[in-house]
Amino acid sequence: MKIKNFAVLFKQEEDGGYSVSVPSLPGCFSQGDTFEDALKNIQEAVDLYLEDEELPETPVKEFVVPLEIKR
Repeated sequence: MKIKNFAVLFKQEEDGGYSVSVPSLPGCFSQGDTFEDALKNIQEAVDLYLEDEELPETPVKEFVVPLEIKR
């Protein structure tokens, strides 16, 4: 079994809940009412996505860096 790591982007929605995406997997999105639900749902979405897609053997180097913009 191979273990793959992905950067996952969570966005807290104004009306409640979270939307979540995996930038390196185009079209892989999910959501949840709580952070925990959103995490569980994106794990399921990634599993389903990977059933149909082949990943390259060379891992993609991804990371998230906070960016502050002053106006």
